[in-house]
Amino acid sequence: MRSLLFVPADSARKLSRGPQSGADALILDLEDSVVPANRPLARSQARDFLASTGSAGFRRYVRINPLSSGVAFDDLAAVVPAKPDGILLPKCVPEDLRTLDHYLAAFEAASAMPLGTIRVIAIATETPAAMFALGGYAGVSPRLEGITWGAEDLAACLGGNNRRCDGGYDDVYRLARSLCLLGAAAAGVMPIDTIYTDFKDETGLAAECAAAKRSGFTAKMAIHPAQIPVINHAFSASEEELAWARKVIAIFAENPDAGTVALDGKMVDKPHLSLARRLLGIGPA
Repeated sequence: MRSLLFVPADSARKLSRGPQSGADALILDLEDSVVPANRPLARSQARDFLASTGSAGFRRYVRINPLSSGVAFDDLAAVVPAKPDGILLPKCVPEDLRTLDHYLAAFEAASAMPLGTIRVIAIATETPAAMFALGGYAGVSPRLEGITWGAEDLAACLGGNNRRCDGGYDDVYRLARSLCLLGAAAAGVMPIDTIYTDFKDETGLAAECAAAKRSGFTAKMAIHPAQIPVINHAFSASEEELAWARKVIAIFAENPDAGTVALDGKMVDKPHLSLARRLLGIGPA
């Protein structure tokens, strides 16, 4: 996955247009973009959408409300029978992931689904407490496939602004981004960059995507379909990168006992081999 597009589940119009966006995944939102009065409608429409797109060429996630909200269980009861590919878990710490794992196991059993079918992406930096727990996701649940971060809710908790006057993130939010990347690497799951809120600023989005990719993020979330082409382009491997990856794999295949080899005048080692395999979509050796 390169791009994940949020779609308010209470908007039939936006749901109908989501599949044409080109996003690798749609996130049917039951949380921030849905007012409490619209939750029943959002759940119903999310369930209908899931039921009608089971063989779609994109992944389908549902962002439920936080487990602490008291309504997340109702969200799960409404959408799990329609077999989403995954759940986006907001405002969480590792123990919330463990609890969600148990909930999903029960709902999967009730819906005659194989255990572990539904995966989870954790939004893991939205509260101050969550910031101190980013290293604790490894081994909590085999459902976890990605960790992402959020600056908006964290800013609300802190009562501050997440951007500096020059447009860059303030220090605490840069820390959240870094800890997300490290936490995902420690857990062996996808690091997913947060949204870029100004959907009309294509130049700013492209720059932020490029910076995220350089750091090691493999995907980015979006709030508007217009952002998807930029994100998909940024997180797709270029022909030069693919050619380099093929050469790295080939030279290590020729030298299976070597830890370091020379390639095009530079030394490459096993971390480069791991990167090459990732670029080509090949699993660990």
